[in-house]
Amino acid sequence: MMNVLCEVTRMRHSGVIDIDRQYLAKLFMEKIRVVALAYDRLCTFEFGCVVEIFALDRPELGVPWYDFQVCSLDPSPLRAAGGVLVEAHHGLEALQDADLIVLPGWRDTDEPAPPELCAALHLAHTRGARFASICNGVFLLAEAGLLDGRRATTHWRYMERLIARYPRIQVEPDVLYVEDGEFLMSAGSAAGLDMLLHLVRTDFGAAVANQVARRLVLPPHRDGGQAQFVSRPLPRYDNNKLAALIDWLHQHAAEPHTVDALAARAAMSPRTFLRQFKAATGSSPYDWLIVQRVEIAKMLLESGSERGETSLGRIAAAAGFGAVETLRHHFRRLVGVSPAAYRQRFAMQV
Repeated sequence: MMNVLCEVTRMRHSGVIDIDRQYLAKLFMEKIRVVALAYDRLCTFEFGCVVEIFALDRPELGVPWYDFQVCSLDPSPLRAAGGVLVEAHHGLEALQDADLIVLPGWRDTDEPAPPELCAALHLAHTRGARFASICNGVFLLAEAGLLDGRRATTHWRYMERLIARYPRIQVEPDVLYVEDGEFLMSAGSAAGLDMLLHLVRTDFGAAVANQVARRLVLPPHRDGGQAQFVSRPLPRYDNNKLAALIDWLHQHAAEPHTVDALAARAAMSPRTFLRQFKAATGSSPYDWLIVQRVEIAKMLLESGSERGETSLGRIAAAAGFGAVETLRHHFRRLVGVSPAAYRQRFAMQV
């Protein structure tokens, strides 16, 4: 399974073929082997995110879920944050059988990766494994020299350090996660969950990823290009009428709206409405509605029930864009890919 999936991943990224890994996983009905690296002074939250995604049994999904193992470069028991002790039953040799290697943080960005770990990561990369790092786990990949010439990211606290120490890496600041070939790297710990859900979507499709997200009580998908933080991370609705209006807009985002009509619905003057809407959501009503309509379009594209240019016209109309070109413009601007490319990658197979 590992050799087939890794070879197909390599060919996909080189542009030779375009086949979803989920097709192969279902075809061979073998589990993708995930190995997470544990270490002394383990980052507990990052490690817990990895366990939550990959280690739990999920028979309700109807797919061969991941085969999960933990390996360590330090002797057990490992000390973890919060006074927890962790037993790892495998050494670094487990990395050589992994389809996906996950690095859940690192104990100290000023402590270089041990040479034996760098050698094991190099060997796994030569063999074709995928890699996912959370937060400052990217420093292990960087120290091993695996990211030279590639795009990468990390938590904003460590961004300047990563840029200064590894000038050959194309560091992307202020994003949730970055995917470059077989490497995925997330920013902070919570962004790691977004990245891991993206991996699930890549391996098993949107429907499975959405079920996993629902069990975690998380949004199904946040794009990697979103900012790591904003001045007001959660909407603040000080006005009950404005809160009711925004809740109503969530249900009617695809319908045509004017500022005057929305202001009247909120019992405000247009000027007051615009000011309070911006204060509550961080954006204008127009920009906010565009984001909601793109989310509607993503959901319709993921359903996979319709294909081709005609279906894009129906999706544009259903999402409130009207014209296909308007859909394409805003979709590419906010998501980073065209609607067709998004559907090809994430549509449920019917």
